[in-house]
Amino acid sequence: MILIADSGSTKTDWCLAHRGDVVARTATQGINPFYQSDEDIVRVLRDEMVSQWPDGLPFPDRVVFYGAGVRPEMTPRMRKLLKEVFGVEQVDGDLLGAARALFGRQAGLACILGTGSNSGLYNGSFIVENTPPLGFILGDEGSGAVIGKRFVADLCKGLLPDELRREFFQATNQDVSDIIRAVYREPLPNRYLAQTTHFIHEHLHLQPVEDLVVGCFREFFRRNLVQYRRPDLPVRAVGSVAFHFCEQLHRAAAEEGFALSMVAQSPMDGLVIYHKDE
Repeated sequence: MILIADSGSTKTDWCLAHRGDVVARTATQGINPFYQSDEDIVRVLRDEMVSQWPDGLPFPDRVVFYGAGVRPEMTPRMRKLLKEVFGVEQVDGDLLGAARALFGRQAGLACILGTGSNSGLYNGSFIVENTPPLGFILGDEGSGAVIGKRFVADLCKGLLPDELRREFFQATNQDVSDIIRAVYREPLPNRYLAQTTHFIHEHLHLQPVEDLVVGCFREFFRRNLVQYRRPDLPVRAVGSVAFHFCEQLHRAAAEEGFALSMVAQSPMDGLVIYHKDE
């Protein structure tokens, strides 16, 4: 019995599987060791996962955790925390999980576009090259956090229609000072900014809004995938932002000369297939 976790900054999907068959699924809040303390991570694991484990459901023999923010220097820390809670663990970055789900054992350019963003050159087994995502302040182009950051910044600077600005402030019951406080003083500003993508998605019929989204995606391709110098490889993407803005992502890929062949909302089904023989 294997428990697979796919964790982003906003949500963690969990799937208990046996030889490729799904036994149970659940979700908790996101786990990102870059932003959260050991205490916060253990609290999520114990209070939202272990304490709600259904009676009679077997505990996993193995836990495989693919997580955002799990860089090489963070891996020992996450292994320790998972072992403390589950007793068993395997920790890898969410990018390897995405690549295995999207390509199986074939090579390609794997992309994650959710609250954050990432990409990598996958050789069919491992990520062999990675353009550093750098987080939503310095990078994370095309992510929900960066699309949201660009959107609220343009609203506040008067670069988008006045009617859209009024509608956003009314719908969210916020003003400029509330945005400043949420971004600069409250915890997890990346999640806050990514939440604005719901409003953005509802207003894609407005050309300035669609152009903003496509422009953010084009920056993702230019500042990340170009670095791999492998235009011969297929491009596939996973994540809530990639899925819900699929049309705009395809448009941006074509305009930047990339062949986007697949977009999935979640990598979990692909990961269950990948790990079915383990």
